Amino acid sequence: MAFTGKYELETQENYEEFLEAIGLLNAKTDHKVVTEVLQDGNDFTWTQTIPNWTWSNKFTVGQECELNTMMGSKFKAPVTLEGGKISIQFPQYLFTAEIIDDKLVINCVIPGEKGVTFKRVNKRI
Repeated sequence: MAFTGKYELETQENYEEFLEAIGLLNAKTDHKVVTEVLQDGNDFTWTQTIPNWTWSNKFTVGQECELNTMMGSKFKAPVTLEGGKISIQFPQYLFTAEIIDDKLVINCVIPGEKGVTFKRVNKRI
């Protein structure tokens, strides 16, 4: 299923634990995150927005891409799309996203003993 669409945060799990683990607890917000995805074949533009903050990445599935972390640091990583799931290895966590029942489901997994799995379910708007 195509990812293109605009989505609003519906539910999330382990939000504060995830922000604390990556050193961004001060970025915690009660605003509903809006995610906009534009997909043109294997090319994606992925943007998340809350009032006064926007985070955007452009990438191509099957290629190593230069991406930005939420803090604005640049890094390079391959982007894969297998079984309808996008995967990107960020410096501190593995990001995956897929469409399930017309909802955008995002997981960010920090590995290890003190690992955290942060899950967001976003409804199409």
